[in-house]
Amino acid sequence: MKHKRIIVKGLVQGVGFRYYCAKKALELSIKGYARNMEDGSVLIEAEGDDNLVEEFISYVRIGPPLSRVNSIKVEELEYEGKYSSFRIY
Repeated sequence: MKHKRIIVKGLVQGVGFRYYCAKKALELSIKGYARNMEDGSVLIEAEGDDNLVEEFISYVRIGPPLSRVNSIKVEELEYEGKYSSFRIY
């Protein structure tokens, strides 16, 4: 199991980005959250099966049609299993 912190920069607020992430997370059984940050980025924490987390990150790199992902930073954290669902903040 993996736990990743993902910071996505670009045109990622006001374009349905967090909802896109939540939909993919539900499909892939990823737990965690997506949150808009004051600097215009989106912060995502994702926990789940190793391969499914990597697949989720692939979707995050693409983003929904109206978004534009300029950069993505992925940090590996220790898996804690602390999330029971994927939430949008």
